Amino acid sequence: MNKDLVRELLDGVRRGEVSVDEAIGRLAGFDYLDLGHTKVDTHRALRTGFPEVVFAEGKTPGQVAEIMAHIAQASPESPVLATRASAAAFEATQRVCGEAEYSEVARCIVVDKSRLKRKASYDGSYIAVICAGTSDIPVAEEAVLTAEVMGNRVERVYDVGVAGLHRLIRHADTIRKASCLIVVAGMEGALASVVGGLVDRPVIGVPTSVGYGASFGGIAALLSMLNACASGIAVVNIDNGFGAACFANMVNE
Repeated sequence: MNKDLVRELLDGVRRGEVSVDEAIGRLAGFDYLDLGHTKVDTHRALRTGFPEVVFAEGKTPGQVAEIMAHIAQASPESPVLATRASAAAFEATQRVCGEAEYSEVARCIVVDKSRLKRKASYDGSYIAVICAGTSDIPVAEEAVLTAEVMGNRVERVYDVGVAGLHRLIRHADTIRKASCLIVVAGMEGALASVVGGLVDRPVIGVPTSVGYGASFGGIAALLSMLNACASGIAVVNIDNGFGAACFANMVNE
């Protein structure tokens, strides 16, 4: 962080020479930190409200750990999240960051979870994460953990796919009271349309790569959700629980 620029802007605000909005705008334009293998956006929290999230897949454990450590240092008021992370990446991160947790199911690392700040609306609103089958839970848990780290209350409704709709209906009260809903489903992906027809809140469909050959690695579920007859449904990419949670976080204000 350019401390001289920060000091200059703060002095300018105190003297009335720089507006608060102008100071924030200039701070938001800070340069990145170049680690050689990665250019870390150390000021994303200032622009978007949450630090840069590390996509760990394809990175070495050492790279993940180094990136996480720098983001944690640059964003001292927020937890730091890495998705699609291995146990080896977690172990490396834990050695340099100390306070780190790992979800094997969600494949996510959270550093400094104690920094988590719940939203003001936490007790009054929540995101419902609904998944069709047990095999969809890893993607659903990625969404849950991401939403929780961003300060949201989350309610899970799992294994309620269209092959047994009575299971879904039993959770109708939880579903209808949610501020928004993330629906995770593979196979034919019909659950998103079913849920969309039951609620008057935004529904975010997450197609998964779960299914037999003709599901084409999630493409069948993706096309089904994109062609849903229920209104008010947005769709993210295949297996993208993280992206769904980011969108739900913005809805659940």
